[in-house]
Amino acid sequence: MKHKIITLATSLVMAVTPLAAVSTTQVKAAPSSTQTEMYNFVRNTLQKHHVRGIVTVVKNGVPQTISYGYAWYGKRIGNGNSQVVYPTASLQKVITAAMVVQLINETKGTNNSFTQYTKISRWYPNLKNADNITVGNLLTHTSGIMATKTEVDRGRNYSEEKAINWVVNNINSSPSDTIGNYHYNNSNYILLTGIIRQITGRSYADNIQSRIIDKLNLQNTYLYQNIPKGKTDPISYYSNGGKNYQKAAYLKKSLVSQIPGAGNLFTTTEEYYKMQVGLTDGSILNKNDFYYLTHLKSKVVNYSGGLYLYNNDNIKNAYGSFKGVHFGTWMQLTADNQNGIVMFLNQTDDNENNQKDVGYEILQRIKPNTFVAR
Repeated sequence: MKHKIITLATSLVMAVTPLAAVSTTQVKAAPSSTQTEMYNFVRNTLQKHHVRGIVTVVKNGVPQTISYGYAWYGKRIGNGNSQVVYPTASLQKVITAAMVVQLINETKGTNNSFTQYTKISRWYPNLKNADNITVGNLLTHTSGIMATKTEVDRGRNYSEEKAINWVVNNINSSPSDTIGNYHYNNSNYILLTGIIRQITGRSYADNIQSRIIDKLNLQNTYLYQNIPKGKTDPISYYSNGGKNYQKAAYLKKSLVSQIPGAGNLFTTTEEYYKMQVGLTDGSILNKNDFYYLTHLKSKVVNYSGGLYLYNNDNIKNAYGSFKGVHFGTWMQLTADNQNGIVMFLNQTDDNENNQKDVGYEILQRIKPNTFVAR
């Protein structure tokens, strides 16, 4: 069931925010000729590829948000409407990972002290292989966990605790691989959500509110169950180059409730960019913490702590989607957050590489020969 909304608005948004205002109140300025050119280029690129959505383009430290099409075609609610908050999908994982690093720092020297090397049997004594799986293994998807079905809608609304318990039981009844081998799996981050809960004695929802949303003064960021009246999440649509707004599908509460910490965060492209800035400016983590997060000793590919790093750590990258709907989320930024994109699409052809082709065209326009195509 979609969230209730109060008014309708247009489908077009163009906002420019100085970098100095990223962590505070957004300041809008009249677009320059360069920004107008970027606005037209991005919208033409989205139209050419038959996708719809919203993109925050960052060029030389200045974010510019550009939207195209409808977030909810039936009600003519435009992408970029202030009432719309978008699913981050797996782009949430780095935020979950960042909270784990915060707790590593906060518990140092206490009875609750832990590190990336701590075995997760401390929190999951009945989980298969928990005596050998470390916190770092979860953060780098090298736990050997191969359990599936976290994105198969089971038709019931889960509390955080019950979602985590289901994952533990599912892992115990599923085959596993050797610890140390990379298998991208939502279960790892749902288990991390449970660790956050156990260490703090508070829900993941409470932790993300105090540690992320309040710290950055985010006004349009919510876990799914907390999206208020007057806000709505978008509908997703399919197009393969023919008609637009086909095969309408939305995220059901039952599905989203199954993946706490791994895909239940909703926000805007502007506010997600603020989170990325906060990962190194001291608001969420500092630069040393971010290095720790993205260079965990258990990493075996270029993935660590929710992000892929490329080009000698100068590029950070993450992609997300949901099975059964048509959303696609992609973030690619330079490590200093001065150039790149945060792109939330709600109409796609369900092909990840095609979605990235759209983003890469925009990235090439921002700063040629800097970013990666995939």
